[in-house]
Amino acid sequence: MLARFSLRLLCWVLLAALCRPAMAQPVAEDTQEDYRKALQSIADGRKADAIELLERVIRKEAKHAGAWLDLALIRCALGQRDEAERLFVHIEQNFDPPPGITDLIAESRLTGCRQWQPLGQASFSVGRGMAQNVNQGTKANGTDLGLPVELPVLDEFRPTHDQFNAVTLDVARELTGNGIMGFAQIQGRRYDRLRDYDTASLFGGLEQAWQWGRQTVRGSALLGLVTLGGHLYQRQTQFQLRTALPWTLPYGLKTQVSANVNIQKYLTLQNFDAKTVELRSQLFYRNDSSYASAGIGYALDRADADRPGGDRSGWYSNLLVRHQLTRDLTGELGASRQTWNNDTEYSPGLIDIVRKQRTSALRTMLSYAVGRNHSLVLEGRFIRNSENIPLFQYNDRQVQLSWQWQSQ
Repeated sequence: MLARFSLRLLCWVLLAALCRPAMAQPVAEDTQEDYRKALQSIADGRKADAIELLERVIRKEAKHAGAWLDLALIRCALGQRDEAERLFVHIEQNFDPPPGITDLIAESRLTGCRQWQPLGQASFSVGRGMAQNVNQGTKANGTDLGLPVELPVLDEFRPTHDQFNAVTLDVARELTGNGIMGFAQIQGRRYDRLRDYDTASLFGGLEQAWQWGRQTVRGSALLGLVTLGGHLYQRQTQFQLRTALPWTLPYGLKTQVSANVNIQKYLTLQNFDAKTVELRSQLFYRNDSSYASAGIGYALDRADADRPGGDRSGWYSNLLVRHQLTRDLTGELGASRQTWNNDTEYSPGLIDIVRKQRTSALRTMLSYAVGRNHSLVLEGRFIRNSENIPLFQYNDRQVQLSWQWQSQ
């Protein structure tokens, strides 16, 4: 739905360009810069900012047909019927618009410039899956746990498999006419036998875009709650800033950088609360049938108390490729790697090792469209956590089959 709105905005821009009158003097550079910012504001959903910029353009250059048309269409989209009609009449009387423009104006009048309709999208999925190592159990023996004494490994700390039901709901919606978006996600996983590992999470937040020079910057704030075994386990707070870099790259590649602050509070564990600061860059590619992204990031994780191993830092990298294999079948392959290096020994006197964690994950997915908004999704995940403390090493394999619905 949001993608279709962006496409319509592009049509506005192209059609507006057709009806600009020839002028003896070119439009001043500062006026064109304001117009460019207005178009970017429209694309970002910041309609109030766009109105202010377009009105500034018109005050500077009264014959700027594109600004008049964009202003009329935005007023109409916000349900301001009388003001939109006044602008449409001005365009018809002063700019001799071509058929494409007159058709667009007629279509807008036909809809009646209804009250502002916030854009939104939603998805829902329900699935059945199997996990090979629900409890992240170790295969290490009592002699190689890295401890000063030999200890037996109880069965409850060995890998345990189980099957599960999973459900996910994602919702995003415009909250204002100036581009403030609200979003929420609910996830749940219920195991058949290992009920102590049932998880549920609720996340919600806001996102706002604004203009900083020639750059569009997006900021978001998120709050989340996570339960484990039916008990509140973790509370998360996250703040993020991200922007696309203005570099011109070959083959249609685009870049984005982001900065995150994540605050984690554990409600059933002591000395594990922490704050993580992360800087990440991402490279994107997209064409009609394929999408790819690659990213790298660096994170600092600062413990609020005497956490085992103390503070830590590490790198994160990821790669994702998605391709439409047939008209109804889409394939996806993703890989990621997270490294963490602690600052101090994990537990002096018991585990006199500075922990170095290496977690690799591989994800495969096939999605088959069974209707206009419905898909069957088969997904596999393979996780390998290899580190220098054998007690914490584990592998996991998961398979899940889901039905997914997406709004238009």
